[in-house]
Amino acid sequence: MSHAFDAASAASETARTAPEPRVPGLLGAVDRTMKAINRVIMVFGGLALVGACLVLSYSVVVRYWLKEPTEWQDEMAVFLIVGATFFSAAAVQAKRGHVAIEALSGLLSPRVNRARLLFADIVSVIFVTFFAWKSWTLFHEAWVDGQVSQSTWGPPLWIPYALMATGMSFLALQFVLQIVEAFNYGPRSAGWADPKVGLGAATADLKSGAHR
Repeated sequence: MSHAFDAASAASETARTAPEPRVPGLLGAVDRTMKAINRVIMVFGGLALVGACLVLSYSVVVRYWLKEPTEWQDEMAVFLIVGATFFSAAAVQAKRGHVAIEALSGLLSPRVNRARLLFADIVSVIFVTFFAWKSWTLFHEAWVDGQVSQSTWGPPLWIPYALMATGMSFLALQFVLQIVEAFNYGPRSAGWADPKVGLGAATADLKSGAHR
């Protein structure tokens, strides 16, 4: 099993070293803009996670060692984690890094796999678009009504809703971008050509070895 995992990892690394196709025109400009935004978001997402760890660590010290009550640490950590999670969703999707079931990918033909992935992307963009719309609705209600958390700290609720809405909007845009690229320039432009690490990749690698 470890040999199959190593083979799949090596195949994945080899695929990543291949030059990435450059999408031309306006679509390419949007693609490059999204990649630049995703790089910045990933940096801030990492900083947000580190900040959440520091806040929670401070909360533990204050509560259990100094015996002082805390009011803002838990919600601050939640806000930071929510922001990191939702904002980085588009960047993870750009690399096809979200959790996916790949058990059948090595058993299906490339054409069927492309159809399967395209169908999954279309269903996903519909769900994510609805999620983004609902998040923007909640953000508007929280902003207009001045909604705050029910904790003693009472931060405004438009903050987490804004993080969710913006992150899901970026993710929906990333899905649309990859779907359009797949239709116009093939699956490699949409990130489908890189093999996944797991059972599907291991099966595909074993098949290619058998053909040799």
